[in-house]
Amino acid sequence: MRLFWFFLLCSVAITGQEVDFEGYIKDVDTKEPIPFVNISFLNTLVGTSTDEAGHFLLTIPEPVLQKQVHISSLGYKDTIVAANTIFLKKGFYIKAEAMALEEVVLAEDFGDSKVLNPISSYSITSGFDASSTPWILALYFPNIGAAKKYLEKVTIFFRDKNEFTRDRAKFRLRFFGVDPITKEPTVDLTRKSLVLEAVKGKEFTAIDVTAMKLKMPKEGVYVGLEWLFIPYNWYKKDEKDNITNKPRIEDRFAPTFGGVYTTNSNYKVYVYGMGAWRPFDVKARGNSKHFIPAVSLKIGQKL
Repeated sequence: MRLFWFFLLCSVAITGQEVDFEGYIKDVDTKEPIPFVNISFLNTLVGTSTDEAGHFLLTIPEPVLQKQVHISSLGYKDTIVAANTIFLKKGFYIKAEAMALEEVVLAEDFGDSKVLNPISSYSITSGFDASSTPWILALYFPNIGAAKKYLEKVTIFFRDKNEFTRDRAKFRLRFFGVDPITKEPTVDLTRKSLVLEAVKGKEFTAIDVTAMKLKMPKEGVYVGLEWLFIPYNWYKKDEKDNITNKPRIEDRFAPTFGGVYTTNSNYKVYVYGMGAWRPFDVKARGNSKHFIPAVSLKIGQKL
């Protein structure tokens, strides 16, 4: 079965002389470079991310400089600015977002833990790729029952890609609240940047998050997987164009997250790109199952 990948809804074909779109994204108050900031050109399928040093470099057709750029990063306000402004100044400053986090005190021990969306490697049938522009894949976990619960552990499954020759790839794990009306993801529940690695040949990565003291919100939680468009994750893929059937070479970014089909309608999927959350709903033949990321969430309950 072929891998799924998601292209954002707006695209445009652009040709012309190429230029290097390069610079730094920095904190407006501290003046320090910000790592792993996602940069997307609106109404195109062009984007990149800053690296560990806050630096970005992307070769683009010159007409793209007339577009608007959406800048998104954990802990900072989403910003839209003219691409040419960034190009001329060799960078841009963004402002940290004010965030009031509820103080949570954990009990010394937990009752029985429960794993939501338990996954086994043989149940992974396909996966989620990233191409052309950065985005976030988020899986909703409901809060069922009145008892207080805390997030203990997240397990993310992957699928290896032969084209990606590096032995590991980086991605960021995020946690989002839930809008009580629309059920879309809302704000980040923590500012802690959890940059994890998918290791080639290893089926999954797991992280214990109990020390973060994250209480399961009343409306549930979205666990987000954020691709980082950095050279560390880049590879090329040879394939045929879906329309012309001609060979083409496409830039891709690892990792490939595993995907499974489920009949549980509680597990909703949203994707974030170019400043907006959108539902992602792929059904199996017959519409009895829908396709979701292979992510498990372990929760604990206070005694």
